[in-house]
Amino acid sequence: MAKIIAVANQKGGVGKTTSAVNIAAALGTYGKRALLVDIDPQGNATSGVGFDKRTIEKSTYEILLNEAKEDEVILHTKYDNLDLMPAGIDLAAAEFEIMEAQDRLQRLKKALLPVKQNYDYIIIDCPPSLGIITTNALTACDSVLVPIQCEYYALEGLSQLMNSVRYVKRKLNEHIEIEGVLLTMYDGRLNLTQQVVGEVKQFFPKKVFGTVIPRGVRLSEAPSFGKPIMYYDRHCKGSEAYLGLAQEIIRKEKKYG
Repeated sequence: MAKIIAVANQKGGVGKTTSAVNIAAALGTYGKRALLVDIDPQGNATSGVGFDKRTIEKSTYEILLNEAKEDEVILHTKYDNLDLMPAGIDLAAAEFEIMEAQDRLQRLKKALLPVKQNYDYIIIDCPPSLGIITTNALTACDSVLVPIQCEYYALEGLSQLMNSVRYVKRKLNEHIEIEGVLLTMYDGRLNLTQQVVGEVKQFFPKKVFGTVIPRGVRLSEAPSFGKPIMYYDRHCKGSEAYLGLAQEIIRKEKKYG
């Protein structure tokens, strides 16, 4: 039965989609069956594994509107053990179209329930906002992975995310936990980086992953080729970092599973 991890931070530019894509792909390289679910209207996770969101016939838009079954939407990628539930160009409208629906916050949970047995991990790439679509992910998931950039104002807005997680835990999903906090765009040579690491560890005691994601040109290039980093440059630091992070996630599962 799959563990569902939502990758969320309402602040943009923190490496959220990069992390969702590469965690899912890295888990696949270790033989774990992974499903990447793209519910970000930008659709960058979809293009990040080689699909054109403009040509997607059925997507998470249809899932949220109850207009398609999950098996009609899931696509097989060319990467090991990695499937995709893509985002299409219409997804941005979904939030408004389901606003009045009584079950509007549980549409994604209902859709993922029948496929949980087919995967070891389901990784959800959330929008950079805390609206209905992200709340769907928080309601559906077992845990939340929070990417945080090692720059000024790194913790800005995180209290809102934590408030949302607490609300969902209280009202919609009592099992939700923080999977961990992932430090991205890391440069150990900078004093600022060390300051941010200290602040994050104070804000999230015992929840920060040991693996950090470095800045890297190869990591920035890979999405434009529709490839996860380990398939674009297996030996670069970014690839090694995401493979290490996947191992950390798997080890944690064995420890507490």
